[in-house]
Amino acid sequence: MKNKKTKETGNHRASLRSRIFAVAALLAATALLIYFGIGSDRLAKLSPIPENALVDKPTLNLWYTDESLSDFLAAAALDFSEGSEVRVIPRLVSGLEYLESINEASLDTSMVPDVYIVGNDSLEKAWLSGLASEVRETDYVTAENFPETALSAVTYQDHLIGYPFYYETSALVYNLTYLEEAAADQLQAEADAQAGQEAMAALDENGEPVPTDGSEAEGQAADGQATADDQAAEETGASEAQISERTQALIPETIEDILNFADSYNAPEQVEAVFRWDVSDIFYNYFFIGNYVDVGGPHGDEEEQIDIYNLDAIRCLTAYQELTQYFSIDPEEVSYESVAQEFLDGKLVFTIATTDMIFRLEEAAADGSFPYEYGVARVPDIDSELITRSLSVTNAVVVNGYSEKKDVANEFARYLTETAAQKLYESSGKLPANTQIGLPNEQAGIFAEEYAASVPIPKMMTTSNYWVQMEIAFTRVWNGEEVSAVLQDISEQIMTQVTGESYTEEYIEPPAEETENSDQTME
Repeated sequence: MKNKKTKETGNHRASLRSRIFAVAALLAATALLIYFGIGSDRLAKLSPIPENALVDKPTLNLWYTDESLSDFLAAAALDFSEGSEVRVIPRLVSGLEYLESINEASLDTSMVPDVYIVGNDSLEKAWLSGLASEVRETDYVTAENFPETALSAVTYQDHLIGYPFYYETSALVYNLTYLEEAAADQLQAEADAQAGQEAMAALDENGEPVPTDGSEAEGQAADGQATADDQAAEETGASEAQISERTQALIPETIEDILNFADSYNAPEQVEAVFRWDVSDIFYNYFFIGNYVDVGGPHGDEEEQIDIYNLDAIRCLTAYQELTQYFSIDPEEVSYESVAQEFLDGKLVFTIATTDMIFRLEEAAADGSFPYEYGVARVPDIDSELITRSLSVTNAVVVNGYSEKKDVANEFARYLTETAAQKLYESSGKLPANTQIGLPNEQAGIFAEEYAASVPIPKMMTTSNYWVQMEIAFTRVWNGEEVSAVLQDISEQIMTQVTGESYTEEYIEPPAEETENSDQTME
């Protein structure tokens, strides 16, 4: 099974990226979906699904697009079927024109996908086309079991229309071994400097140098036995507790911290870069502006709540652009897979990665190809003033509005995201949205914290190409174009789409003091 999951990992980023961008391509089919959904009497005309004469139970059809879920869903379907009055049949289908395929299948009363798994960015289309129904297990889909991010992701116009299943977001991943070595080096250098100062002071005072090898300062434990910290002191010049404390201090909370670390870091030969991430993909860049850009309000479904062009967003993108002075990354050459592999090869200290990185690192550590320890931290803020916030996608289990088995379909959706999800990570490497489910390790817990604070990807069809345009905008900024003009351009494009008429933003001139100090930012 491990080999299978490793093989499928390469598809993870492709499916995530294609899901975000495919929304734009689906706009042309929206009218068809709505025709067969709201305003149609097809639901009333549907006859009950005929029972299969070859089995003693009616069938509940489950559709999904991610192959890495196949083993998990097969086991969950079997377990649920054994204890219920229906037989659950999972079906892997193409993610291309997914909702259109569900709509077509719903025309056939014997093939209706009763339950399906879909990203929250598609929920507006699903609801307006009649392919989603309200959650019936309302005592379960609550803040007691899910973070607010998950609840917002599955809410459309105040309707809960999906069961949060698993999620994707980004966080900072770091090589803990390198940080521990850097911490020991720093402490040793500080000890050497202190010893040198003391020797010079003694020489100035009595003309006699004092020993600087630590022989007089080293104490012996009771009965002459050295403690573990004493042994660490002999090897590194500092105790294990001191090294651990300094290592924690080196875990960056801001981009400024990373730059300061890079300035003083004596990198091992195999390290090619202190910090590298996929600057070509919006999913790994969005955290720079996520806290200051609003597309759709809390639930990502309000066209009246759009704020893309503002001073804070400009300041964040300006800070992003200034990173080109420190990190040489070509958007045309870099990819998530290339960066992930560099980290696995020990060539990077820090990177921005998605949840799949945990499983990949665990497998690499198990087979010996990653001979290091690693850690995960929240995405760093830009500085003490500019706060960052990641983007997230919540994959939900949705009950088809055209299903004739909504009661048992809702029961299965709850079972899948509650009971069965206890084994979700070990079977698929995915992290459950349900906060009552135990996580495999501390690193997964950090991703869960990041997810809880993240920005859910919006649902609005009118802004579906926002991600394409914003990704282009980030590339333009990285390549040196004027930040305010780039952000003004994308805001005007999106607002023109939303309002249906030409929209012009008043140009925002950054404050003079920021312009004057731009070259000194984050130095």
